[in-house]
Amino acid sequence: MDLNYTEDELAFRDEIRSFFADKLPKRLAEKVQKNMHLTKQDQEEYHKLLNDHGYLAGSWPEEFGGRGWNVVEKMIFEEEAARAHAPRIVPFGLGMLAPVLMAFGSKEQQAEILPRILDGSDWWCQGYSEPGSGSDLASLKMSAVREGDHYICNGQKTWTTLGQHANKIFCLVRTSKEGKPQEGISFLMIDMDTPGVEVRPIILLEGTHEVNEVWFTDVKVPVENLVGEENKGWTYAKYLLLHERTGNAGVGFAREGLDHLRYIASQQKKSGKPLADDPFFAARLCDIEVDLSALATTQMRMVAKAKDGAPPGPEAAMLKIRGSEIRQSINDLTRRALGPYAMPFVSEALEEGHNEDPIGPDYANPVAADYFNHRKTSIYAGSNEVQRNIIAKMMMGL
Repeated sequence: MDLNYTEDELAFRDEIRSFFADKLPKRLAEKVQKNMHLTKQDQEEYHKLLNDHGYLAGSWPEEFGGRGWNVVEKMIFEEEAARAHAPRIVPFGLGMLAPVLMAFGSKEQQAEILPRILDGSDWWCQGYSEPGSGSDLASLKMSAVREGDHYICNGQKTWTTLGQHANKIFCLVRTSKEGKPQEGISFLMIDMDTPGVEVRPIILLEGTHEVNEVWFTDVKVPVENLVGEENKGWTYAKYLLLHERTGNAGVGFAREGLDHLRYIASQQKKSGKPLADDPFFAARLCDIEVDLSALATTQMRMVAKAKDGAPPGPEAAMLKIRGSEIRQSINDLTRRALGPYAMPFVSEALEEGHNEDPIGPDYANPVAADYFNHRKTSIYAGSNEVQRNIIAKMMMGL
């Protein structure tokens, strides 16, 4: 198995690298580098920039408006985006709903919805988790009862990321209570402007409004908004989660976080010397570097298999587990490297235009918020405990 890039892949990397160097607004790159809050307008600006140059949906098939990138090209793009401090693409419409529609949606749904995802007409959010139904997703209770040409939806979704910006939501809903819990779930698309939909903010530990709870009270949804077949939503949900988990390794973002940690260690002092020279700190940093190198190799092995047409295996769960743990290790060691400067923070310091004197060096401002925010990475998209169960089942038949 050759883990090196081909000449064509290296040329593609140079193309993407030049694009970000020439076209990515410096203001956006600086906000990402400083971990400042990105507004809806920032996200829309980046979305349009990528779409205008054909890079937004590069991995989509050409028949749906993409460029047909293979898995290696997709990985290269994501790594170069992280290297350039580009914003993360909002994934819910582009990387989650779209693959489901391409695989299971009707021709009418594909023709209507996919172009609106590309041009930014619709902002989608995800309605999977409920109170008491997160990693145990099959226990979800939100109901959708068919009455004529509509479903009547009642229930609640939670941890709905960026739902305050969205005008559309795709949901897993219960359409039957017969048989196993997984057998009565359907995949439904809902307009957020429909009467009976209410979005309530959830303020996170670092003071940000990133997630929400969404309530549905007698919400009427046209039957044509059903994706695929009724009561087959569990199949579509697993397909979507496989796409989500494969992208959760975050090797490019981890590398950028590690580079930032090295910079901090070169600036912070211990006993008059750079912290990077402290043997204990250097050993912990080395452990993370070794783990990240192993993760990157595992990702390349998985990408090489996928390029040859092999379906994702237990490696997807492995990447999710180790990727989230490594990101958290980097956050934790960064916080320790800053000592007391990592403790105090005000959420306003991460807003554009904030001009009060910082507490400590500039690079300390976002560290505490980043540490708190990334505690979620080992839980979302299926907790790491669930991923270990998946690995045990797939590899040992347990």
